[in-house]
Amino acid sequence: MFKQLKEDIQAVFARDPAARNTLEVLTTYPGIHALIMHRMAHELWNKDFKGTARALSSFSRFATGIEIHPGAKIGRRFFIDHGMGVVIGETAEIGDDVTLYHGVTLGGTTWNTGKRHPTLEDGVVIGAGAKILGPFTIGKGAKIGSNAVVTKAVPAGVTAVGSAARFIYKNIEKNEDEIRRENYAQSIGFQPYATTRDQADPILEGMKVLLDRLQQNEVRMNTLCQRLSSLDPSFNKQNYDQQPFSQEELKIIEEVRRECEAQTHTDKA
Repeated sequence: MFKQLKEDIQAVFARDPAARNTLEVLTTYPGIHALIMHRMAHELWNKDFKGTARALSSFSRFATGIEIHPGAKIGRRFFIDHGMGVVIGETAEIGDDVTLYHGVTLGGTTWNTGKRHPTLEDGVVIGAGAKILGPFTIGKGAKIGSNAVVTKAVPAGVTAVGSAARFIYKNIEKNEDEIRRENYAQSIGFQPYATTRDQADPILEGMKVLLDRLQQNEVRMNTLCQRLSSLDPSFNKQNYDQQPFSQEELKIIEEVRRECEAQTHTDKA
């Protein structure tokens, strides 16, 4: 117990530059107070003193503004910064070296018994106001942006942002189509405002389809001009396929259409 407390205090010094000394941390940090009481309540819960455990948990919420169900499993060097409004559900599991900021919810989306809260692996950082809802896993070293709403598993090392959250992958190798598309966009001076290639957004996917189609049309028009300029007699006999949109392209265009309609309704409202 005391060894765990020592590690928890060291985690505060490692992750909060405002911490000055051990006495200050022990007396003024609600995250430490909530963690000490949770570890006691969790032991009582495991020994089947569930009423007493819930009472201690309720007192902790009253004293610190942090609600941790005594059934939640929390690893070593856990740090809650500021802490007000943090809610951690009964079946939540938290690994080592995890950091939570104020207003974070580790909640569920069902009233069924069993596992219904998220699992946070080692080294996860959850930004202020983020909501992690459901019985899935946040991978090792992942980061959740402030006020993000996450309802599905997050791979290790990935940053999830937005509502609902999008994934931003690091060090992605560009495939041949992506390189060709970017080179063509640069050649015509096309640069979507305030966007990056790492954003998973239906509008950006629609732009990719339009860029591909525009490049195809430009190639065909150049060919037509060349043949007309040379008065090629066989030009009219050539069979040019219209190259209709694929099912994947049509799906993306439909998503863009629905997004635009939803935005239009929102603006009118």
